[in-house]
Amino acid sequence: MQHLDRAFRILPVGFVARFFNHKRTVPFLAMNADVGSPQMTSFETSDGHILEAEYLIPPEIKAMAVLSHPHPLYGGEMRNNVVQSLFECLPQASIGALRYNFRGVGQSEGIHGQGKSETIDASDAFTRASQLAEGIPIISVGYSFGADVSLSVEHSNLAAWVGVASPLALLEPEQMPAGHDDRPTLLLVPQHDQYRSPEEATSICRPWVATSLLVIDGGDHFLMGRTGPVSDATAAFISEVVAS
Repeated sequence: MQHLDRAFRILPVGFVARFFNHKRTVPFLAMNADVGSPQMTSFETSDGHILEAEYLIPPEIKAMAVLSHPHPLYGGEMRNNVVQSLFECLPQASIGALRYNFRGVGQSEGIHGQGKSETIDASDAFTRASQLAEGIPIISVGYSFGADVSLSVEHSNLAAWVGVASPLALLEPEQMPAGHDDRPTLLLVPQHDQYRSPEEATSICRPWVATSLLVIDGGDHFLMGRTGPVSDATAAFISEVVAS
């Protein structure tokens, strides 16, 4: 990506093919030999629930990504394959990572809130990330249900949003704050997504501002075997955001 303009952008197919031919370890970015060890933590939501979380902060950090997992009622949790890949790979590009379980998942208190209560969880996760990495840009990175939740949250500490395989269905897309904010948004849409095709996502999000869409070649909604390209694209986007 050369720049992040104010309009919705669909990156050309040639660019996408070149972009996603990299290995999982983000070889085109500066790498950290030692990114440290994950640390368990927790935080309290504004409505009084304690949520479990885990973070990894590399010795040199340029941004902090908050990772929101897929749908809890269908087995989604913070160690999902896509979230796991992001949690492992982003610190190698000097990007810290905080992942957490939504309310009612794992050791997190509360019960599932049909996406509405989970926006509280995401907002408070952004606040927790800011406490862990004070003064560092915070990036929201959500997958599937977690993408819809996080795209629906406006937070003053956020520098950008990334939505991976977002169904664009939790809220009406025109109500999602990420689509109407001058801060940049990247949508990563699997080529064969069963819930929201690239063509549908393009049509829905065309009115969005400061938004780019990339198609993940060969992937479906569950991204088995395609988590590397997701991590590569996310790391490159975050690196561009913090450098701009």
